[in-house]
Amino acid sequence: MTLKDTLREAGIVGAGGAGFPSYMKLAEGADTLLINAVECEPLLYTDYILLRERMPHILRGAAAVMKEYHIPRAMVCMKQHTVEALGLEDGAELAAHVTLKQLPNVYPMGDEISMIYEATGRVVRPGALPITAGVIVFNAETACNIAYAAKNGTPVTDKWLTIGGAVEKPLVVCCPVGTTVRELFAFYGITVPEEHVVLDGGPSMGKIIPWQTAVVRKNTKALLILPKNIPAVVSKMTGIKAAINRCGSNCCQCTRCTDMCPRNLLGYPLEPHRMVRSVTTVAEVSPEMVKAATLCCGCGICELAACCQGISPKMIIDEFKKILAKNKLRYVAEEDVTPSPDRAYRVLPSDRWASLLGVSAYDKRGERDNRVISPEAVTIYLSQHIGAPSLPLVKEGDTVTKGQPVAAAAEGLSVPQHASIDGQVTLVDHEKIIIERV
Repeated sequence: MTLKDTLREAGIVGAGGAGFPSYMKLAEGADTLLINAVECEPLLYTDYILLRERMPHILRGAAAVMKEYHIPRAMVCMKQHTVEALGLEDGAELAAHVTLKQLPNVYPMGDEISMIYEATGRVVRPGALPITAGVIVFNAETACNIAYAAKNGTPVTDKWLTIGGAVEKPLVVCCPVGTTVRELFAFYGITVPEEHVVLDGGPSMGKIIPWQTAVVRKNTKALLILPKNIPAVVSKMTGIKAAINRCGSNCCQCTRCTDMCPRNLLGYPLEPHRMVRSVTTVAEVSPEMVKAATLCCGCGICELAACCQGISPKMIIDEFKKILAKNKLRYVAEEDVTPSPDRAYRVLPSDRWASLLGVSAYDKRGERDNRVISPEAVTIYLSQHIGAPSLPLVKEGDTVTKGQPVAAAAEGLSVPQHASIDGQVTLVDHEKIIIERV
């Protein structure tokens, strides 16, 4: 079995982003492997703990990829503050042909395209995959999962994540995939105060979840408890209708959103100030007009750092992305692009970004909590990844063991799902499988 087959069978997906199936990143032609341990957003310390406690596993995962695809070098990418906290140095040799690459404390350095440029000096052509620039990128936790799978086929059943925000002490924990957030919080003594919300993900790109019913998924990087009145949360609670109205009446076309856009600074033809001139009805009729929206990384700088009028170009662009996805359209450049000479002067320092989000007071380094939860039940969603949902292999009443496949990969881009606890299947539908401990 090839490593690509092994990763697919193990159900490995990106551990901190949209859940892109990892096996699809593997391809011939790469000369550089990057391990993304940048911890892009404030309040996240999952990668920091993994680097501190699971570095050998990260390096073994990298070595497995390098060996199978004949990749001569790899870099473990970290921000400067992480390098200093771990007592390491830029350029340090971590293993054979694997070095540490220190990146500046700026946001959104964890964005794959920005990180590739900062680490290698290469610009991925707009709309293309990193492999076209000779690079493969995996998250630090994903590299750990690759190591486990490459050694003995161990599938993804557990998830590392940060519990932070308005808590007494931020924690980094490991729990079974599918654990309910409510049970997880109760186990670690975490309460959600009145007038607070819970985000799945970072304060910039994370989404507000109904924490009483939500569960931990394969791509859950953090669970953050934050007050409703800080900018990071207020922006997420603004409806699309209000956002569209503000664009039409408030935008002064100052172009700051474009001037500060990380993708535009890399030479990408993404101009948020032009996007807000359009309206979704026009995009519905002529989606080709807004195709560049697919180049947006969703960082939110245009919304919370650039705009002085309370406009959210990001929210408008997100709507355009939905329209483009429905029409199966995306922007793909025919020629290479060149970064702006002003890029170095327009990047956003991480501490400044945390202040703009209103989360600086909560940015305390998370520490590992070694207590391990044994949930009473888990909910395994069939779609925890980009691509086609998995197909159930079990029925109600079946007894399953941890690591057993409970859903198969569908045709095309897809991965299987596995039981994360021993138990009995109590529900199977088109969306999820519930397993209760017996």
